[in-house]
Amino acid sequence: MKATTSSKNTEKEKEVTLDKHKVKLTNQDKIYFPEDGISKGDVIEYYQSVARYILPHLKNRPLSLNRFPNGIEEQGFYQKDASDNTPEWVKTTQVYSESNDKYIDYIYCNDKATLAYLNNLGCIDLNPWNSSLPDLEHPDYLVLDLDPSKKNTFDDVIETALQVNEVLKSIKVKGYCKTSGSTGIHIYIPMGGNYEFDQVKDFAHIVMKQVNEKLPKITTLERSLQKRDDKKIYLDYLQNRTGQTLASAYSLRPKPGASVSMPIAWEELKPGLKPTDFNIHNALDRIKEKGDLFKPVLGKGIDMMKALDLLQNLG
Repeated sequence: MKATTSSKNTEKEKEVTLDKHKVKLTNQDKIYFPEDGISKGDVIEYYQSVARYILPHLKNRPLSLNRFPNGIEEQGFYQKDASDNTPEWVKTTQVYSESNDKYIDYIYCNDKATLAYLNNLGCIDLNPWNSSLPDLEHPDYLVLDLDPSKKNTFDDVIETALQVNEVLKSIKVKGYCKTSGSTGIHIYIPMGGNYEFDQVKDFAHIVMKQVNEKLPKITTLERSLQKRDDKKIYLDYLQNRTGQTLASAYSLRPKPGASVSMPIAWEELKPGLKPTDFNIHNALDRIKEKGDLFKPVLGKGIDMMKALDLLQNLG
């Protein structure tokens, strides 16, 4: 899809051909971000512009669809099962859900046509699994999710992320960080599909324990919201379970300012940085300048056993 000017986004309906598939785009002038005047057409245009960068991070990964068909200030909802009127060219995979005791048809997004189709449904952000087809039992990467309370500043989150990096460096592991696009930071470690989810989750737990020991005043491992100190950052390692999802790198977030979950180099992670520094307006220029800083996340995994030995010595 050629980049269109925002004036063209006022066309209510149009049909575009992407990857030889016809995609019907409806209500292009519907406002998704009221404070920013950003329309559904603008969201679709953004994703088409970054498609070559985001698609490798979505490829063959089941998606949880987080839909905001009436924009970010109206009630959104989660959808996992593809509906009966999903076009036949949209790829889906059946995954058995124990909690629902049934098979769920997950959509996965390997091309620009599916990307536009999902955005048109109201998927402002895209939330892929940590594992990919054909092997959904072995994650491609580990995720450390730094989830602040309302009383933490983003500088607190940055301090915590830098501490995570110190722990990782001490066990000779390279981590890659991105803003969540909301209030947190996500740190990814390539696993290469070599380990099961439980092994990866346990490893993540040990890393987070080290971080918590170094920063006990501003971090917590307490999962329960009721018991959790409301002035602390939750070190969430439980994202490393089958079917858990986080917003993809380069995904827009349904937040005022239309922020983007943006990979950043460790040396860029300094006090004063804000999640809204990266948004729908400047993301593409930055990605073009920096390249895909998250590409190594999809590469060769670490030797977790070697890292565990080093972690044991730290303890």
